[in-house]
Amino acid sequence: MLEELLGVSAGAFVLIFARVGAVLVLAPAIGESAIPGNIRALLAFALTLVIYPMAAPAYSLDQTSAFGLVALVAQEVLIGLFIGIIGRIALSALNVAGTVIAFQSGLAAAQSFDPSQGVQGALVARFLTVLGVTLIFATGLHHLLIKAIAHSFTVFPPDAPLMLQDAAQLVIMQIAHAFALGLQIAAPFLAYGMLFNIGLGIIARLMPQLPIFFVAMPANIAVGFVLFMFTLSAMMLWFLQRFEEAIMMFLGAG
Repeated sequence: MLEELLGVSAGAFVLIFARVGAVLVLAPAIGESAIPGNIRALLAFALTLVIYPMAAPAYSLDQTSAFGLVALVAQEVLIGLFIGIIGRIALSALNVAGTVIAFQSGLAAAQSFDPSQGVQGALVARFLTVLGVTLIFATGLHHLLIKAIAHSFTVFPPDAPLMLQDAAQLVIMQIAHAFALGLQIAAPFLAYGMLFNIGLGIIARLMPQLPIFFVAMPANIAVGFVLFMFTLSAMMLWFLQRFEEAIMMFLGAG
């Protein structure tokens, strides 16, 4: 049916669709849980149609072997999940930064469910994650992600064996980089929190009768919001630069 309607090889189309669909399951911005599954499936189908003429010649299929076809589908899914998880790890740096900022600003108790991470998180972390996804669309980085999907058929050709050890090492390295990036983004708040608490300690020793907790909490939140207002643009620019570098890794640059 597919061959008659579209003039394409059904086997190659299914394999390409498996890789593209797996990327869109985890990819930041495009693969967010807020986007309905049928929309993502339709987008994966459309991208597969666009990528098919370029990628199809690399697929040599044995149509008589069902086991071989299933193995190829599993390989394509693993490659797609690997590409998607690299982008998802890069986005998780904002969750780390938001959590640190919330603790340093006295807002850690304000929690909400973060669907991008699938866990309960601080409101500041949720805000930064939503803002990061918005900026990815606004700056056109989602086009770079789509380009990375298309280029992956050159970087990870279908006939090449899976390098699981190298992939695992790369994922671990990206997790470490994302954690470091989150701390770098939240660095102004780490310095502010240290100075603020040192100042509170000095005031508490000089004025023991002063209710430090009731005075410090509103001041901590107020100063935290002011600092957040002045540093937000720089934090997001730094994140977008690092996110672009993570995606460019699949384009043979960076």
